[in-house]
Amino acid sequence: MTPHDAITDLSADALSQAIHARQVSCREVMQAYLQRIHRLNPIYNAIVNMAPDEALLAQADACDAELAAGHSRGWMHGMPQAIKDTGATQGFPTTLGSPLLKGAVAQKDSVMSARMKAAGCIVVGKTNIPELALGSHTFNTLFGATPNAWDRQVTAGGSSGGAAVALAQRMLPVADGSDFMGSLRNPAGWNHIFGMRPSQGRVPFGPSADVWLDQLGTEGPMARTVTDLANLLQVQAGHDTRVPLSLSSSFSADGLVCDASRMKGVRIGWLGDLNGYLATEPGILAVCEQALQRMQAQGAIVTPLSLGFDTDRLWQCWLAWRRALVGPRVGALMALPNARAHIKPEALWEYDHSLTLSYTDFSKASQTRTSFYHHLLSLFDNVDVIALPVAQVWPFALAQRWPQQIGERTMDTYHRWMESTIYATLGGLPAISVPAGFHATQPWPMGLQLMGRPQGDAALLQVAAAYEAVNAELLAKRPT
Repeated sequence: MTPHDAITDLSADALSQAIHARQVSCREVMQAYLQRIHRLNPIYNAIVNMAPDEALLAQADACDAELAAGHSRGWMHGMPQAIKDTGATQGFPTTLGSPLLKGAVAQKDSVMSARMKAAGCIVVGKTNIPELALGSHTFNTLFGATPNAWDRQVTAGGSSGGAAVALAQRMLPVADGSDFMGSLRNPAGWNHIFGMRPSQGRVPFGPSADVWLDQLGTEGPMARTVTDLANLLQVQAGHDTRVPLSLSSSFSADGLVCDASRMKGVRIGWLGDLNGYLATEPGILAVCEQALQRMQAQGAIVTPLSLGFDTDRLWQCWLAWRRALVGPRVGALMALPNARAHIKPEALWEYDHSLTLSYTDFSKASQTRTSFYHHLLSLFDNVDVIALPVAQVWPFALAQRWPQQIGERTMDTYHRWMESTIYATLGGLPAISVPAGFHATQPWPMGLQLMGRPQGDAALLQVAAAYEAVNAELLAKRPT
C-alpha cells in the first residue's frame, strides 16, 4: 500500500481527525485523491468537469494555512468533494447531463453546496448522472456512461451513480446526491455503500423555481460508514428561510453508536415483494432476508408486514405527482433551439404526459398521498423500521437503457422496475440503503432498504449503525 492509498482508505471521519490533528496535510490529502482520480476516473467516468489540479492544490494549501493559524472551517476541512451534477456549484457547469446545458455555469451555490463548502470541503468537480437525472442508469450523451464499481459491464444505477462509484472506488471520502425515485438508495445498493434519503425537508433542496409544491425530491448523503453518513447529513441539514418547508427541528450526529447490542428489540416489518406485487428478479429477496436474519440473530424482531394499501392507486398517484413535477423541468428546456432532438425519449414522455394532467387529477393524487401518509403512521404503531429491497433487479447491462422485462412481466414505463422506492418518497420518510450482500454467481451487490418514522432520521441511523456492527466482514469487501 502506498502512502496515498493509506489516505484514501481512511473513512471520512478518520480523515477529518487526521487533518485536524495535523497528522496529514490538506495538500497531501488532495494529492492522494487526485492521484487516485486520475488513475481510476478514465475507467469509471464518475467525476466530470474536474477543476485544474493547480487550483485544487492551491485551495488545499490555503486550508493548511488556516489550520496552522488555529482555524478550522468544520468537519470537512480540506476534504475533496465532487458535487452531483444536479447541484449548483459556483464556477462549475450544472449540466444535468444534457448537451443543452453544457455551458450553464452556476453563478451561485445551492444550499447544500454552500453548506459543504462552509464545512471546509474543496470542490474538485461534479459527479455524473443520467440525462436530467431521470432513470436509475447513469448515462448521457454529454459525458457517457458510468459503469458499476464492481463490474464495468453493468450499470452503476442512478441518478447518483457517479457519486456512488466515486465513493466505492475511493475517489472521494464521502459523496452527496439527491433522491426522487431512489436516486440515493438504488446506486448505493448496487455499489455496496450506504445511501440515505433524509426525511422530507431535512436537507433544504434549492432554492429553485418552486419551493412550495416541488417536495418529492431531496438531497442527502452517501458514505462507506454510517458515522460518515450521519456526519455529512449534519453538515447538510437545517432550516433555510429560502426553502420555507425545510425542517426547523435540528439534527445531530452526536450519540450515534456502532454497537451490535443496539439491534436488540428493534421491531422490523418486512414487506418483501409486497406478496408478489413487485416483480423481482431471483435471488434478491433471499439476499435481503439473509441480512434480516443477521439482524434477528442480534435480537431484532423481524416479522412479515403487509403494506395494507391499494398498490395500483399508489402507482397512479406516483405517476400524477411525477408528471406534475418533472414535466415543468423538461418544459423549461423546450424553448431552447432544437431542444426536442437533444432530449432523451424518457424525458419527452414525462413532458408530453404532463400536458394532459388536470388540476383535478393532481388534487386527487395529493389526497391519495395524504391517505397513504396517515396509513404509514398506523404501521409504525407496531414496528420501528419497515424493510424491503432497494431494487427489484440486479445491475443490468451497461448498453441497456432500462429493464423492459422482469421475469414474465413487462414493464409498462421506463421506471416501473424501480417501484420499490416510491413508498418512502411518497411518505416523506427517512430511508437508508444498507449493503445486504451479493449475487450468488456474479460480483453484483444488493441493498436492503430500511425506512424509519417521519423525521426519525437519528433513530434510523442508529439502526443502520447497529447493522454495520453486525456485518463488519461483509462491509469490509471492496471492489477490485
